[in-house]
Amino acid sequence: MTKISGFIEKLKKRWGIHSNWQVVVILIVFALTGFSTLYVEEQILFLLPLPEKQDWWVGLLIFIFLTMPLYNLILLVWGFLFGQFKFFWNFEKRFFGRIFGIRRK
Repeated sequence: MTKISGFIEKLKKRWGIHSNWQVVVILIVFALTGFSTLYVEEQILFLLPLPEKQDWWVGLLIFIFLTMPLYNLILLVWGFLFGQFKFFWNFEKRFFGRIFGIRRK
C-alpha cells in the first residue's frame, strides 16, 4: 500500500465514507473554500476603513468575527455545489460542538 492510498484510507475511515472519489471531492471543496475565503475577505477588508498599520489584536478580532464565520458559510456553499452538503453540514455540527463543548448523544 502506498502512502497516498494509506492516507486516503485513513480519511475514509475517519470521515465515515466509502468512496475514493468522495474523498477527492471533499478535499477539492476544502481547497476551494480556503481560496474563496481569502478572496472574499480581501474584498471585504478593502471596503472597510481600516488604518494601514494596525495593532495585532485588530487582526485577531477580524479573524474571529469575519474569517471564521465566512469560512464556515463558504464551506457549506461549496459542499452544496459539489453534492456533499450532508457531509459538510455534519462536519460543521461536529466543529461547533467541539468549540462550544456541546456533546451529541
